[in-house]
Amino acid sequence: MATQAAGCDPFRRFRGTAAHYLAGRPPYAGLLIRRVATLTGLERRHAVLDLGCGPGVLARSFAPLAGEVVAMDPEPEMLATAAEHLAGLANVRLVPGGSNDLSSALGRFHLVVMGRSFHWMDRAETLHRLDTLIEQCGAVVHFHTHHADVPANAWNEQFRDLRRRYAGDRHDGPQEHGERWVRHEAFMLASRFRCVEAHSVFEPRTFDAGTLVDRVFSMSSYSLARLDGRAEALERDVRALIREIAPDGRLTEVIESNALIARRPAARNL
Repeated sequence: MATQAAGCDPFRRFRGTAAHYLAGRPPYAGLLIRRVATLTGLERRHAVLDLGCGPGVLARSFAPLAGEVVAMDPEPEMLATAAEHLAGLANVRLVPGGSNDLSSALGRFHLVVMGRSFHWMDRAETLHRLDTLIEQCGAVVHFHTHHADVPANAWNEQFRDLRRRYAGDRHDGPQEHGERWVRHEAFMLASRFRCVEAHSVFEPRTFDAGTLVDRVFSMSSYSLARLDGRAEALERDVRALIREIAPDGRLTEVIESNALIARRPAARNL
């Protein structure tokens, strides 16, 4: 969602996915949001930047915990969806742009959060720029969700296989950068925010076929533009898979919500 790393296809990879994102993607655990706020000392007087905000999931979660939230994304459709999702929240400000647009004009922040977006950025340069925007006691937090390695999630391998048949040589993730993947922690440890810790919360959820259809269409590799007329076939196959795995039309998954907190050494000791 945020600015792509150098060498990435300039194609607006998330165009057409915004309508499916909120319905399809697993939400971040509320307990994890509150824990991050506590661990980073976030108070109502502080400002938060949601960088690569997408439809505004993290912005909405942090709005009750902060004085102001700036939600920033380069994709116009995502910002339009975020405007609807965040309607009525007076302390949220939407800003078009990505990591290459970070500047002092945005203000100063106690916390910068990123949800499933950091891997699309030039991560070293982004952390360098954020060093000038984050207060001395502040932090950078990357949020992510994935399926925990438990028996309840066994069906997810079949879902991956189905997606691979439609993705061809495309991948909805860091592999698209065409280089050996380096973990976020490596970039954080090499930055001013080199005190890094990880936190996780596990949650079981039950959902239906419509949710899984929205999930696949929320991924950049399966946007309508990139499927080249195969969207209806993909939806039929997803619904057929659900009928095969769960005849009652309901699936259970166990989602692990992760938060990677990075702070300057002085901030950790406070």
